[in-house]
Amino acid sequence: MSVQLTTEGRIAIVTIDNPPVNALGQEVRAGLLDAAGQLDQMPEIAAVIVKCAGRSFVAGADIREFGKPPQPPHLPDVLLAIENARAPWIAAIHGTALGGGLELALACRFRIADPRARLGLPEVTLGLIPGAGGTVRLPRLVAAEDALEMIVTGKPVNATRAQAMGLIDALAEGDLSEFAKSFAQNLPDDPGPVLGRAPKTPGPEFEPRAEALIRRARGQNSPRAAVDALRAALSLPADQALARERAKFLALRDDPQSKALSHVFFAERQAGRLDRLKGVDAPELSDVGVVGGGTMGAGIAAACLLRGFTVTLLEQTHEAAKAARDRVEGILADSLTRGVLTPRSHAATLARFATATEARALARADLVIEAVFEDMGVKREVFARLDAACKSDAVLASNTSYLDINEIARAVADPARVVGLHFFSPAHVMKLLEIVVPDQVGDRALAMGAALAKRLGKIAVFAGVCDGFIANRIMSAYRAECERMLEAGALPWEIDAAMVEFGFPMGLFRMQDLAGLDIAWAMRKRRAAEGRQPADYVRIPDLLCEAGRLGQKTGRGWYLHQDGKALPDPEVTALIEAESARKGITRTRFSADQIMNRILTTIQAEGQAIVDEGIAARASDIDVVMINAFGFPRWSGGPMHLHDG
Repeated sequence: MSVQLTTEGRIAIVTIDNPPVNALGQEVRAGLLDAAGQLDQMPEIAAVIVKCAGRSFVAGADIREFGKPPQPPHLPDVLLAIENARAPWIAAIHGTALGGGLELALACRFRIADPRARLGLPEVTLGLIPGAGGTVRLPRLVAAEDALEMIVTGKPVNATRAQAMGLIDALAEGDLSEFAKSFAQNLPDDPGPVLGRAPKTPGPEFEPRAEALIRRARGQNSPRAAVDALRAALSLPADQALARERAKFLALRDDPQSKALSHVFFAERQAGRLDRLKGVDAPELSDVGVVGGGTMGAGIAAACLLRGFTVTLLEQTHEAAKAARDRVEGILADSLTRGVLTPRSHAATLARFATATEARALARADLVIEAVFEDMGVKREVFARLDAACKSDAVLASNTSYLDINEIARAVADPARVVGLHFFSPAHVMKLLEIVVPDQVGDRALAMGAALAKRLGKIAVFAGVCDGFIANRIMSAYRAECERMLEAGALPWEIDAAMVEFGFPMGLFRMQDLAGLDIAWAMRKRRAAEGRQPADYVRIPDLLCEAGRLGQKTGRGWYLHQDGKALPDPEVTALIEAESARKGITRTRFSADQIMNRILTTIQAEGQAIVDEGIAARASDIDVVMINAFGFPRWSGGPMHLHDG
């Protein structure tokens, strides 16, 4: 039985036990409805506690029911029975209460929580909105603006924040179950069903914020539907608002965007799995070394520190080490300002951080991540030093973006301990981690990479060895196509505008300016030295770099950067037109649709080649990479899903 009903005196306890996350599958819904019916016939019961076994409260719907016709009883009916029960129900929340789990808690008269609990309505991330009263009940408990943020962004809140908002009635002191019993024995005045209460009156900032969230969604349907449902909840009687919410939920459930987002949900879960690691235990990992304290290395160090690791950062000189420490401390200070760290945890995090200039400082590290200049000779020298200085079972990882990790691995005595860990900048923010699989890598090194990704909260994708792996290989392909369009008649800002209109957060050329044009320039020069330039090579990016236009950091790149704005630059237009003329190309205008068709065709063709070559295990891995590395619109499902759909 996934729902058990017990009694202790005048208190009933309803326990949901449906591992691993106590999802609200059909059996759980039926069990809850049956318990509610039984309890309504037991006049001796004065209060009901609903809690969950295991590590979490209900964390949402049952993924096994995704894409299948819903089976009765339906969640809205179950929750109405709980809300209108004779004896008040109390939700005792630990772990996470997400989606339908939070809607269950909202239907109870009271909510208490473990201080470490998190609560949220993340349905928009699957192209949906809450469909069992979440948009109607929440603004009857919390300010309209708080409800807006939770429902439209899908971001959860911690228990302390939830109590301050009015979502939680009390935070548990000590054992949650015992606290719940004490709370039930000393109930505050019963406020009555949540739906019987008036919604909170929105303030003047509600509508501007709602419109800003819709704009930020860049074409995704569910945030707009969520705003509309919330507006109905604030202005209509509860029964009408519930009907409006349910109609929108059912319409979105059949929306192609919802199906695409469901595809991404499962693709991200699948991407981090590797058949050869089945049954391989994750190795111990507590002490991390980072070599190189530039922007990437500092970001990697900060990401590890923020997740509880001890970190030693190695640099060549004391001056470089101090600069690296300043970068890391700047990231941690920002985390303190934003509330990610408390003053106490900030101090503890700094205490776990050290810098050094001698490789022997990494002697205790379980994992060392190299993040030095993208040069094969430099990286091989670093790995040879690490091989001598680190303990024999330490895993050595390279953060290279393009270089051959098989060659890097040959710099150490045991290549089995070398793996690629390709982070994306800024490393403490970006969710994707490419785990690159060299030919001779051992299972332990791969398992270490997977364990690190999990601890850092990143989405792991395994990739084979090739120039650029998955992400940068695809980006190189569509960047080259965009450069060919420049010669043929398009301008950088026209291509960027087409990409943003399609759903990218930023266009390719604006992104290059932000990252710096010199990184890709160095890669192109390396390829030229190796004789690997294509016959239709486009010189325009090189001409910009040779003119000192290295992007935002120099004030000029593809754009002119003034007063925080990126402006089209007539000098760039002239340079591009002159290069077209030099090649004898007659320039023609491109529509946004023509631009995106060429970009998508290139991405899909390169993605398929990567799958065919075995660099990626499955086409959905390409979708995961493009969405999480470059902001390909998530609601589209990714380029390969679009192609197959």
